[in-house]
This record gives sequence, structure tokens and C-alpha cells, in this order.
Amino acid sequence: MIISLLFILLLATQAFALPVNEYMLDNGLKVLIVEDHKAPTATFQIWYRVGSRNEKTGKTGLSHLLEHMMFKGTKNHGPKIFSQTVQRAGGTDNAFTSKDYTGYFELLASDRISLPIELEADRMQNLVLTKESVLSERDVVMEERRLRYDDDPQNFVMEEVFAAAFKNHSYRWPVIGWMSDLRTLNPDDLISHYKAYYAPNNAVIIVVGDVNQQEILGRIKSVFGSIPAGPLLPEAVPEEDEQKGERRIYVKKEAELPYVLSVYKVPNITHQDGFALDVLGSILSDGKSSRLYRSLVYEKQIAISAWAGYEGLYKDPFLFFSGATAGQGKKIEDVEKALLDEIEKIKNELPSVQEVQRAKNQVEASFIMQQDSIYMQAKTIGSFEMSVGWRFIDKYLEGIRTVTPEDVSRVAKKYLIDERKTTGILIPLAREVGNEKNR
Repeated sequence: MIISLLFILLLATQAFALPVNEYMLDNGLKVLIVEDHKAPTATFQIWYRVGSRNEKTGKTGLSHLLEHMMFKGTKNHGPKIFSQTVQRAGGTDNAFTSKDYTGYFELLASDRISLPIELEADRMQNLVLTKESVLSERDVVMEERRLRYDDDPQNFVMEEVFAAAFKNHSYRWPVIGWMSDLRTLNPDDLISHYKAYYAPNNAVIIVVGDVNQQEILGRIKSVFGSIPAGPLLPEAVPEEDEQKGERRIYVKKEAELPYVLSVYKVPNITHQDGFALDVLGSILSDGKSSRLYRSLVYEKQIAISAWAGYEGLYKDPFLFFSGATAGQGKKIEDVEKALLDEIEKIKNELPSVQEVQRAKNQVEASFIMQQDSIYMQAKTIGSFEMSVGWRFIDKYLEGIRTVTPEDVSRVAKKYLIDERKTTGILIPLAREVGNEKNR
């Protein structure tokens, strides 16, 4: 079984060596192309180097709202025309916003992949942003925020933990924005945000699939090449001050079960400790044989879920997570103590060579197997490019393979400490009878 897994990993690793071809247009637009002729399909993606990280206090949520507005029409194409055009051609399209970037993608038969090129170029420069349309879509986002965060106790706790963990850095606010900022949003701020960040020199185009790279590059040049570069955007994100001790927050909301979330400040994946932190997260949390599940859920039976993980694919240093949901009738204090006990155990006792190797295999297999589609290949390239550069993809797997048991315990001792920790506790409130009747 072990030989079989290693053989599969070897083959997958060889197949995963993506032959990325990089080009740079005169206006600063970067183009990354991967030819993959296994199936007659292709994906066209355009990524902008802007997310909630680039917003300011009092003006949060602009990047996510702008993503919504990109589907509301341009001077040349009316509302919903973009998606309808792609769908009529048998394709799909969508978008996503994160703390570091915003991305848009189309997936089509390869003989129709040139279709989104003109559409994306059009909405890069000709988006219609009227006061009425912006405020109307703002209301849609506010409702989305209510459903996904305000009415979701665990997501609400996570927002509060981020806000407490980061004092200076803009990672402290949610991608969707604070409700108070959305409520008072000025459409002119969104227009300025669009003009500043949606420009060729702040974007990367990624094409993966059954294409001829010279033909698709020529098409991209002819359509995007004439768009002028935007202003140079200085990095204005403040560094985070050193934390001096644990920060704790308590949230009382209607909920079924108590919940605990602890986050620790850690470097991003380009740091030499990033690989060991990734393996540490796998040892603690990957699968039902992981330490947290086995201890808290299976053996002690005090939690219905327990997890941990390293979030290192960010432009700036981010967080290592650990959390658990208490079982019915169980005390959250006991759950938190059990979480901490497992973390202390891995600090003080080296994990076995076999346990570390199993975790490394899981990390590597998960990373490779998720690239089974051209869409995910492109998304992997994009997420690396926006944070640490696409060339780091090869270094990532190499780094994971070098991790030792000593590395795992060392990074746990170095980073999973009170001076780097922020903890949030969800205290459930019983639903009021009146609220029950209104549901």
C-alpha cells in the first residue's frame, strides 16, 4: 500500500510539473499560458492584485462589491449580457474575492476560448457605475453579509477573532466588509477603487487548456494591448506591531453549541518555517486518524469537530488556526483545554518519523490531486502568483518533503504560544420564544 501510494505520488508529481509560459505586454499585463491537450476545453482567468487588504478604515468591502458590479454591464454590453453570452456558448463563468486578490474566470470548449477575451477587456475599462446601480447592489451585499456572517455564529466569531488578532494590518477586516461601512458606502469611492486597481499593470491573465499559446497570446495582445497602464500603486499596508500576550474575545449569540477558535500569528509560506507549519496542521487535523479528531471527538467525546490548519498562502504573514465545536452538554473550557493539551504534547514529544511522513504524503497528495482539472490548475497558478509568485509552486512540494519531526516540534514551540495567540469563545444564547414564532 505504501509502495503504491509513493508510486502514485511520483507519477502525479511528474504530471504536475506545469509548463507555464510567461509573457509581459508593454502596458504591464502579465500573461501565463499552459497548453494542456488532454480534453478540448480551456479556461480563461483574469486576476487583479486587489482585495480587502488594499482597503482603508471606514471603506471596507469595496473589492467584493466591485466584483458584484463587474456583472452589471458596461457601455458596450448591458446587464447580464456577459454571463448570458458565455452560457450560450456552452460555458460557465464566475468570480471570487479574497483578502489579497479578485479573480474572474470562464470555462469553455477550447474553440470558443477567445470569446471572453473581448468581454473581459471591455469590463476592465468600460464598467457602468451609476450611483443607483452601486447602491442597489450594495443592498444585495448587505443581505449576503447578514446571511453568511451576522446570522452564522461561528463565522461571526471568526470575524471578531481576526479583528482582535490584527491591530494595524488590513487583514483585520472581512472581505465582505463591515456592515456599518456598507451602510454608509459612497459610490464615488467604488468608482475610484475601480479606476485605480482595474488596469493591465495590476492584472494577470491565465489561460490553461487545449490552446495554441502563440495564437491565444496574439489574440490577447490585440485586444488588451491598447489599454493604457494605470497609475503606479504604492504598497501602503502597515506592518503589524508585536503582540505581547494572548487576546481573548467572547461572543454571545443564538447558537446550538459552544465553539472555540484560536489563531496564532505565523509567517507566510515563503518563510523557512512555513513548510513545517503546513505539516504540523496536517498532523493535528487531516482525517479521522489525526490527533485532534482522535483525542477530542473519538476518545474523550467532548467535541463534535476539532481541527487545525496553517494558512500560509497570503501576501503577508497570516495565521495558524485551531478550533473545535463542543458536544451537547460539554463545557467549552474542557474542549479548549483538550485542544491546548494536544498542542503542548507535540511541542514536548517529537512526532514519529512515520507520522510526519504520513502527514507529508497527505499534504502532497492533496495538493497534487486537486489539480485534476484545468480550472484548478489555473486557480493554483493564480493564487500562488497573487501571493508569493507562481514559480514558488515547485518550491512548495520540495519544501514539504524536507520537513523532519524536529522541525514540526520546533515550529509548534516557536509559534503556538500565548504571545501570538488570539482566542474567541462562542457562548450560545437560547432562542427567544418570540423569535422562534417568527422563523
